[in-house]
Amino acid sequence: MNPDALTLWRAPRWGLAVLLACLGMLGPFSIDTYLPAFTGIASAIGATPVQMQQTLSAYLFGFALMNLFHGALSDSFGRRPVVLWGLAVFTLASIGCAMSQQIGALVLFRALQGMSAGAGIVVSRAVIRDMYPPADAQRVMSQVTIYFGVAPAVAPMVGGFLFVHVSWHAIFWFLTAVGAVLWLANWRLLPETLHLSQRQSIHAGNLLRGYWEMGSNPRFMMLALASGVPFNGMFLYVLSAPVFLGQHLHLAPQQFFWFFLLTIAGIMGGAWFSGRLAGRIKRHHQIRHGFLIMLLVSILNLALNLLFTPQAWWALLPLAIYAFGWALMVPVVTLMVLDLMPERRGMASSFQACIGSLANGVVAGVIAPLVMHSTVALAIASTLMMGVGVVAWIWVKPRVT
Repeated sequence: MNPDALTLWRAPRWGLAVLLACLGMLGPFSIDTYLPAFTGIASAIGATPVQMQQTLSAYLFGFALMNLFHGALSDSFGRRPVVLWGLAVFTLASIGCAMSQQIGALVLFRALQGMSAGAGIVVSRAVIRDMYPPADAQRVMSQVTIYFGVAPAVAPMVGGFLFVHVSWHAIFWFLTAVGAVLWLANWRLLPETLHLSQRQSIHAGNLLRGYWEMGSNPRFMMLALASGVPFNGMFLYVLSAPVFLGQHLHLAPQQFFWFFLLTIAGIMGGAWFSGRLAGRIKRHHQIRHGFLIMLLVSILNLALNLLFTPQAWWALLPLAIYAFGWALMVPVVTLMVLDLMPERRGMASSFQACIGSLANGVVAGVIAPLVMHSTVALAIASTLMMGVGVVAWIWVKPRVT
């Protein structure tokens, strides 16, 4: 924690939480905003479905790659410069996407978007731990999780509205405006939270040693898996929403909002409850409660899909409860990851985000296309991804305090 933290931010704590949440939202928001326009963009620029999938993969793998460096750069140069440069590049890349006339250009600028958007989520986590002691950090992280979880649910609705009523270009002009507004807000408001005494050398040897230390640390890797992979049990359904909601549940496009509304409610409820529990119960117990909720509801969801033809009135509720369990435990696990490497919190946040982003990329590019044809396959895949988190937590629990 920065010894000068009390003097760096004098406004209400919720104000910093909102600012950091907006930074954390940028990555998932810009992933999902253009998904409703996939077919329209393909028709407009003469791209095949496989080529359009490359625009998503380029974003996700660019996001994962640069996540390895955002935190390390912020450990060396400070949190504020990395955020501002990341937002500037994101804004310019969004302009490039809006003006693209060929699939190659769109893939390139989407990759640049992904490479820059990760700065927000990586650095925002490090800022929270710079500024607050453990219990307060958990409360702020829970507030940030509320907004972070809202982004992938709201984004397709915003993108769909812009696509239908304006054009697909409007989606990327909207993201341009979002990037510009966030740059201005952080330029005016975000303090530098990394103390001078905590800055690390940026040379390659230091970076390699840091990543080797984390990658070879079983506790770090298991905690990163416990926090990153279960999210995909929910994200899988977001990626598969057009097929899951339209073909399997027979919902009209204007009815899709029920899925996003229930998912948002689950995330907000879990994150709020997580903040309320901070300092009141042991961290291990809170994580156990979150995983238990996800485990039970995943089994229930699988059983229902095996026994019955899915209906919207019951098929959406397990996903909302799953989101509640995920949001209940993930702020605690995330802080435990950062506290394993207190002198390299930026780099730890980078590596954790990279692992989660790689998992997201595999789900988007490989798993979702394989399983979205069947609600049973979706339920099995979701349960397995949650199971990875459960196994990782069971292994690491006796080894962390």
